[in-house]
Amino acid sequence: MSGACGANHQALSVPFFSGADTMRRDWPVLEPRIREIAVTGRFTSGVWVERLERELRDYTGARHVVAVGNGTDALVMALWAAGIGAGDEVIVPAYASFATTSSVLHAGARPVPADVLPGSYALDPDRAEAVITPRTRAIVAAHLFSQLAPMVELAEVAERHGLLLIEDSGEGIGMRQGGVHAGLFGTAGVLSFLPTRTLGALGDAGAVLTDDDEVAAFVRLLRGGGQATDGHEFQDGGYDSRCDEIAAAVLVTRLAHLDEDIERRRVLAERYTMRLADLAGTVDTPYLAPAKGDRGLTFSAYVVETTRRDELADFLAAYGVGTEMRCSRVLPHQPAFAGPPGTRDPVPVAEAVAKRTVALPLHPDLTVEQVDHVVDLVRDFHDPRRAR
Repeated sequence: MSGACGANHQALSVPFFSGADTMRRDWPVLEPRIREIAVTGRFTSGVWVERLERELRDYTGARHVVAVGNGTDALVMALWAAGIGAGDEVIVPAYASFATTSSVLHAGARPVPADVLPGSYALDPDRAEAVITPRTRAIVAAHLFSQLAPMVELAEVAERHGLLLIEDSGEGIGMRQGGVHAGLFGTAGVLSFLPTRTLGALGDAGAVLTDDDEVAAFVRLLRGGGQATDGHEFQDGGYDSRCDEIAAAVLVTRLAHLDEDIERRRVLAERYTMRLADLAGTVDTPYLAPAKGDRGLTFSAYVVETTRRDELADFLAAYGVGTEMRCSRVLPHQPAFAGPPGTRDPVPVAEAVAKRTVALPLHPDLTVEQVDHVVDLVRDFHDPRRAR
């Protein structure tokens, strides 16, 4: 396909995310549900939150699902409920969402970054084991973009050293390994329902997944501000992070279409990969580990690597294509970590990929035509002779 910089490229903008078509699909079902919520006057922690938790239990196989205000709160409360606090060290991936590490700080513990694996960007079990000390209490694994971290290997490390295993599975809805859903390999995991996630609300929402009765009970106490069920006694300082009813109704409505939305993302991701394949070495498409069990891969984002990442993003923006630089600065280099904890171990893989990765548009509203348009622009950028 020949390049077409100029009028044709300018005519088709591609936002990084759009949910307009999805909302049109969902609105006939969603509208009466929102009206019902408005009439009843119960706006948080009501029947729709209960239904969301029930349906997420059925979908993930978790013994407990506790819906909360957002994914970051979910991770903070999961850490607290697992007993993580002041004086503890928690190993985190050096390349991950800032919330993965800030949650450890909010829990009062000290995050210790360890390097990641090339390709999947998941926490490297060997590097995690190398930074364990007598103060280490837990390992936090993060599932990024399309696939689970190597949970079997990380669980073995945790077991060898008597550590808790927590999952930042905020992007992990629908991801499974050996039949086990993301978030259920250790003590607890979380889900994030940001609008751009595979299962997205209209704003913020999140959930804690766990098979541990005590962890679930403590998270339920925390999300309600520490208030006991009788409404008069406060048993803990609390955190006050409730999921609202409208967010829950949106998520229940969209959960009915989740598998088809996951499949749509997969088809579009494969289109990107097929059309970018011959640029390998210049633009590297996502590495996909062999799937283990059912639905091992789920594209929450389509992230490529390129040495001219910033220039490419600027070029695409000039033609109306949105991109996102995910985790563009490794955790040890964030100003929040200018002093301790720093790193005990070099993180060369994380440092390299942080300079190379960029997410291209990927969501169920995206069309094949738009994918091809983005690819044509990427190809034109790397081969100006194509442009005309």
